[in-house]
Amino acid sequence: MPANLPPDYFEAEKDFREAKTPEAKIEALEEMLSIVPKHKGTDKLRANLRRRLSKFKDQSQKKTGVSRRKAAFSISREGAAQVAVIGFPNAGKSSLIDLLTNTSPEVADFPHTTQKPTPGMAPYEDIQYQLVDTPPITKEYMEPLMGDLIRRADILVVLLDLYGSTLQQYEDIVDILHSLRVYADESEVPSDLRKPPFIKKILVAVNKMDKSEDVEDLDVFMELTGIQMPCIGISVRTGKNILLFMERIFDLSEVIRVYTKSPGKEPDMKAPYVIPRESTLEELAGKIHKDFVQKLKNARIWGRAVRDGQMVQRDYVMQDGDVVEINV
Repeated sequence: MPANLPPDYFEAEKDFREAKTPEAKIEALEEMLSIVPKHKGTDKLRANLRRRLSKFKDQSQKKTGVSRRKAAFSISREGAAQVAVIGFPNAGKSSLIDLLTNTSPEVADFPHTTQKPTPGMAPYEDIQYQLVDTPPITKEYMEPLMGDLIRRADILVVLLDLYGSTLQQYEDIVDILHSLRVYADESEVPSDLRKPPFIKKILVAVNKMDKSEDVEDLDVFMELTGIQMPCIGISVRTGKNILLFMERIFDLSEVIRVYTKSPGKEPDMKAPYVIPRESTLEELAGKIHKDFVQKLKNARIWGRAVRDGQMVQRDYVMQDGDVVEINV
């Protein structure tokens, strides 16, 4: 019985031949196995694929330090959102993280100082964001585990060096992201992608805007690229637009802050619940306590969209800054 393999199989087989690492070969083999039809004509092929898959998995497990390195790139999300800061060597990623967080990543004038991701918590008003300093990426080399980290992050910051071929840096990083099937929220996704894309909120930050005349260079860059993603100029050295940078992160995270209070008491304005925009009172109740969803009757709200103390039902859409007194 002929195998009658679909075109997708041969695409996956091509990926396998071109793969450079055991992990990439494993991914391609697993895809090939999932595509091969299950009938007598493919029994030998499927058995051969399983043998090869087992061999490469053994190779992957035997590589010393792999598990430890994977763990270094698997960063648990904390705060309102996880923000991965990516860019070329010496763009200023570590200096930016050092400025905004309480961590102290290694900072030096020579390239490739950062060898593994370093997370830190950056405050914005009464909430915090997890910023992740990452090893530099170029068209010539990127840490193999960086792709997974980039795909998992909630927000990406593409940090560019105003004095380092800014346009070329931008184009190269966009190409790298597209090779990972990562696309900006504003971008058009190719219709011929074989796998689903990863749509991300992306902020482009052009660093080293240290002098007033640098604004003109930023304008030229934005005009040449026709950039549609949010883009700002910053200076880590002088602190220019650093507050604006965090405001942009807050906007991109699409969250709101809601405060709670008990009857007759003042609200706790230092520890808000952080929930997605357009969340309802019912969804907030579930975040506070799972039993509240069933017991919820109504709530009183103090906020900009209602009268102070107005009674609302479970379908009320929460607003940033609302104070809520839940009645269960």
